[in-house]
Amino acid sequence: MFHGSIVALVTPMHEDGSVDFESYQKLLDFHVHNQSDGVVIVGTTGEAPTIDFDEHIKLIEEGVKYINGRIPVIAGTGANSTKEAIYLTAKAKELGADACLLVTPYYNRPNQEGLYQHFKAINDGVSIPQILYNVPCRTGCDLHNDTVIRLSKLENIVGIKDATGDIKRINSLKREVNNDFSLISGDDKTFLNFLEQGGHGVISVTANVVPNMMHNICHKIFTGNIEEAKSMNDQLIELHNLMFVEPNPIPVKWTLFHMNLIKSYIRLPLVELDSKYHQKIINCLSDVL
Repeated sequence: MFHGSIVALVTPMHEDGSVDFESYQKLLDFHVHNQSDGVVIVGTTGEAPTIDFDEHIKLIEEGVKYINGRIPVIAGTGANSTKEAIYLTAKAKELGADACLLVTPYYNRPNQEGLYQHFKAINDGVSIPQILYNVPCRTGCDLHNDTVIRLSKLENIVGIKDATGDIKRINSLKREVNNDFSLISGDDKTFLNFLEQGGHGVISVTANVVPNMMHNICHKIFTGNIEEAKSMNDQLIELHNLMFVEPNPIPVKWTLFHMNLIKSYIRLPLVELDSKYHQKIINCLSDVL
């Protein structure tokens, strides 16, 4: 189920800070029509840290209902509180999400045994496919391969989103986990190499902007057309980089605003993209769209 280009969707907002559900539906249609292979809602790119519980649940509910089975819906339900993560994961199951994405607990920085027990508690508490999410540059917490291998033996843990950018990790994981354990890149800059090494897909920020191209690159790799995939990805290297000139999702939300897909609002403590990057993104879009 979890393969190809899966978009890490932004959460569109009105100027007063409320969630813009009309634009949310527009984005979901945009990704279905442009061949995204799945959608992650209320993840890092969806501003999960500043989305409150009621909004979080509503975004999952409306996303699942509106997609209506057209592509897989993965709900971000991770938290640095195990109890909170179990609660959100249970709500996602109740609302019909296809899977949950569970980031490592941030700020409290558990050791490897703490990480294992955290994810095991969610696995034991909720029967829904669960994808681990390792992004130590944001969380201050690194989920080691040995711990991933232990967790992969649990019934509901079906994959990992690895956003470390360290391609060597996938090689050791592939030797130890079952073939049906999904290995998903969380780093647009290195995802092509990740897939070349046997990865199954990418959860992508860039796919917010060019979903069809990201889908096609993945498809080319899976069908053995590596050189074509590399040529296509070469066209996106500048865009990959521009999406991270300031903390995600600042650049991608401004880009989607420029594309008339959403309004420009982003929640504090994040602020809108510095104007010095605007023309660079506009020029880049003229080359790739």
